[in-house]
Amino acid sequence: MIHDYLIFGGVFAIFALITISIYLYNQNQSFKKKNIKLSETNKLIEQRLNEVQLEHIGTKLNPHLFKNILNSVQSHAYQTYMSLDKLANVLDYILYESNNKFVSPKEEFSFALSLIEINKIKINPLFDFRIKSKIDKSDLMYEEKVFAPLISVDLIENAFKHTDFLSQDSFISIQLELENRIFTMKVSNKASLKNVLEKEHSGFGSQSLDQRLKMIYHNFYNLNKSSKNGIFTAELKINLGEFSDKVRYTR
Repeated sequence: MIHDYLIFGGVFAIFALITISIYLYNQNQSFKKKNIKLSETNKLIEQRLNEVQLEHIGTKLNPHLFKNILNSVQSHAYQTYMSLDKLANVLDYILYESNNKFVSPKEEFSFALSLIEINKIKINPLFDFRIKSKIDKSDLMYEEKVFAPLISVDLIENAFKHTDFLSQDSFISIQLELENRIFTMKVSNKASLKNVLEKEHSGFGSQSLDQRLKMIYHNFYNLNKSSKNGIFTAELKINLGEFSDKVRYTR
């Protein structure tokens, strides 16, 4: 009789242990599902926040860009026809293409060159202005939608805004490159000796560029700024290939 009770007790204990284990397992799975849902919700919220921030930056950037461009055209009426032709290209890009999350490097290069031509009318024809482009049109990224629109604006605008045009050795140098799926933009200029770095970091444009790059390209970009002997240099590199691979992989 005692032996039967011991057997029954053992079976009951095993049954209870199994029941508790199943309950704990189900609870654990339930918690895991809830954590996954919370994680997904947090990602959606973070993604939307980034989009809102980018939209907010865009609303400030475009009027600022319009103002600078129109001032350039207005101050040099004798070149109005050429300016308006370039301005039409720039405005089309801002109004239509910049609303897209990504454009192709081909489209951004065309916009950057038009923007440079508009800014050039502000300077003396004898001014030392250098522009060099090394664009591999066979590059896989050349026509891919991987480039955040208007990324090139800040570096171009700052070069013209902060250059000391009265200095005899003054210059502006702009280099654009797309090679091996990597975009590079290097801008150098003889800057005003007064508060060079302070000026460069005080404007909205510089801050918005840093914010956009961090939110969009994360670890796939590098932006270096330096000042030496009155020459300010900014170099931006974006590994469009690795960024594109990651975006494609995570979809």
